[in-house]
Amino acid sequence: MPVTTRYQFTIDGELSERALAAFPELRAKLPISGTTTLFGPVPDPTAMRGILARFDNLGLTLLEMRQLPD
Repeated sequence: MPVTTRYQFTIDGELSERALAAFPELRAKLPISGTTTLFGPVPDPTAMRGILARFDNLGLTLLEMRQLPD
């Protein structure tokens, strides 16, 4: 049975509602000091590549990515 891992992504800037809509599988924390934090489950490497590709396609700058404890 696959294990889903939770991740947190810190993005430079405050994302608009439209940009946030591109990541329906992730939740957002309120922007703090010019960054947006997205977090949630990432079920497999293919899903991770998809999330990272969307960051790139939208021109977003990923400042930090980290695995969250279970």
